[in-house]
Amino acid sequence: MVNVTVKFNNRDYILSCEDGQEQELEKLSLHLNEKFEKLKKDLGNIGESKLLLISSIQVIDEMFTIKESIEKLKNQNKMLLEKFKEIKNLSILYNEDKEKEVKNLQSELQELKDKISDNERNYSDSLEKVSNSINSFLEKIN
Repeated sequence: MVNVTVKFNNRDYILSCEDGQEQELEKLSLHLNEKFEKLKKDLGNIGESKLLLISSIQVIDEMFTIKESIEKLKNQNKMLLEKFKEIKNLSILYNEDKEKEVKNLQSELQELKDKISDNERNYSDSLEKVSNSINSFLEKIN
C-alpha cells in the first residue's frame, strides 16, 4: 500500500492505495473536488457534509447513467450479433440454393445439348434417306 496526499475542500488528506494506483486516486479526488467546489459555488456554503453528500449522489448518478448506457450497448450488441447470425444463415442458405440452381441449369443445358445432338443426327439421317430416295428415283428414271 502507498500513501497519497490529496487536496479536498482546500484541505490535505492522506489516503492509501495499491502500488501504481496513485495517479488514478489523485484523478478521482480531483474530479470529486471539482464537483464539490461547483456545488459550493452554485448552492453556497450549506455545510460540508451536505455538499459532500450531494457531490457523491451526482457521481453515483453519473455512474448509474454510464452503467445503463453500457447495458443498452450490450443489448444492442447482442441484437446485432443475432442479426449477423441470421444474415450468415441466410447467406449459407442462399449459396446452397444457388448451387442447386446452378446444378439444375447445368443439367438442363446438358439435356438441351443432347436433344440438339439427337436432332442433328436425325436431320442427318433424314437428309441421307431423302438423298438416297432421290438418287434411287433418278436411277429408275434414267
